[in-house]
Amino acid sequence: MNSEFFIYFIAFVTIAGVIVRPYKIQEAVWAVAGALLLLAFGLISLQDAWTGIGKGLDVYLFLTGMMTLAETARREGLFDWLAGYAIRFSKGSSFRLFVLIYLVGLIVTAFMSNDATAVVLTPAVAVAASRAKVKNALPYLLICAFIANAASFILPISNPANLVIYGKEMPSLGVWFSTYLLPSLFSVGITFLMLFLTQRKRLTGTIDSDIQVETLLPGGKMALAGIIVTTLLLLASSAMNWDLGLPTAIAGLGISIFVLIAGRKNPVAFARHISWSVLPLVAGLFVLVEAVQQTGIIDSLSQKLAEQAHHATETTSWLAGLAVAFGSNLINNLPAGLIAGSTVSAIHLPEAVRSAILVGIDLGPNLSVTGSLATILWLKELRKNGYDMGGWAFLKLGTVVMVPALIAALLVLKV
Repeated sequence: MNSEFFIYFIAFVTIAGVIVRPYKIQEAVWAVAGALLLLAFGLISLQDAWTGIGKGLDVYLFLTGMMTLAETARREGLFDWLAGYAIRFSKGSSFRLFVLIYLVGLIVTAFMSNDATAVVLTPAVAVAASRAKVKNALPYLLICAFIANAASFILPISNPANLVIYGKEMPSLGVWFSTYLLPSLFSVGITFLMLFLTQRKRLTGTIDSDIQVETLLPGGKMALAGIIVTTLLLLASSAMNWDLGLPTAIAGLGISIFVLIAGRKNPVAFARHISWSVLPLVAGLFVLVEAVQQTGIIDSLSQKLAEQAHHATETTSWLAGLAVAFGSNLINNLPAGLIAGSTVSAIHLPEAVRSAILVGIDLGPNLSVTGSLATILWLKELRKNGYDMGGWAFLKLGTVVMVPALIAALLVLKV
């Protein structure tokens, strides 16, 4: 009993540290420290900790590919080039620019995943805001965080958590659309409405749209080609039920190495600007979840869920969707998705319950900065570009934006 208490206590302090970042200590430090404390006090064995780390292998590969590809695109001027066209199309209207960025975020999330939106779109928006000389760039940057989760169940590849929850039982695209298209429309639409209403006072005045769009250099063209190839690989991998990590890593690293060699550029300087700390952060979170899972509390909750689901499916769907939506903010939605996926497969929950769980896992993380890996990546990109947002400020905004979108999406969910 004492060991269980200390596991919960360490997990709670670790997550609190990741959210609050006291003394501006990086999130990864808190996650790794929590995992090491569990090992030091014998609360988890080295073998079990390694098992937990191993569960995130596909995630590490996916992030490595996306981060290297995004850094290549940034250094080769692709984001500057895209920002120039975005500003030109806005024609001086801050609202038009807001809508345009939201639509681009929707497309990137749907076809490249929510993590790609955080890594690829955020720096492009930061550049666009700077070149357009907007008074306040934060409303535009917030789009990257919120659309990444709100649009992440449009397609199976829109969020790695989708593949985790369904595993080898992924439905056809026809079944997927019949189940999730309407909830996605409500999720995306209400998120846009609430985000705009909360940010409209900051979207005042015109923006400078009279800028010169520079010619895209060969390195930028190769980076753009790499993004397109990666998107096609993700779609193909999803269609064949393959893991997304390896093809993403091969594409991202391959195009980055090619550009570095072609341009005779320093690979060390390139690697130095990538946020590698996100990898130990994810690994630490997986170790924490592995320790919590071994206390038996998850198995106990799963059994109760199964019993309730077969007696009152609709009520259980609502409870499960809401529970994982808020719970994913405590342990991050990717490990939460792993737990939910193994639970669903083991106890054979009704499809209505599984669908509600997926919506909760995908959309719920819009509540806090630790809800999803995409939001954590967004924060890192934010800081790299000279901006920041505290966990409490995001939580207050997330409550207003996420809760109505979640309720609407669950309400229209049909199986």
